Amino acid sequence: MQNAKTTKMECEAVRESPAFVLKAQTPVEDIGPGLKRQLLGYNDGLMAVRVWFEEGAVGELHKHPHSQVAYVESGRFEVTVGTETKTLVPGDSFYVAPETMHGAVCKEAGVLIDMFSPVREDFLPKGDPS
Repeated sequence: MQNAKTTKMECEAVRESPAFVLKAQTPVEDIGPGLKRQLLGYNDGLMAVRVWFEEGAVGELHKHPHSQVAYVESGRFEVTVGTETKTLVPGDSFYVAPETMHGAVCKEAGVLIDMFSPVREDFLPKGDPS
């Protein structure tokens, strides 16, 4: 006899990216002056994103309900988290707690790899069935 109880996850389709996300086959989105974004992989609980910054590009101060970790792949960034600002270079990273003001100014063109939990629904392609 089957159990009549089902979990919420069993009733809802889980959104997720394909298992393999190939750079050459994944769209790159212009998101503002000097900024481009590419989704690297996600499900409802986690998302990874590559963000390209041209020198002088600004990730405006903002906050959101997601936890975030960002890794500096290349370039140099002046990053503010809460009331603290530091200059970060390749290999450095920063953590942002939910609802904490944060932003970045690109001092030397580069790339950040951002990870969010849960998924940033506002980053998902419109009409994405996943």
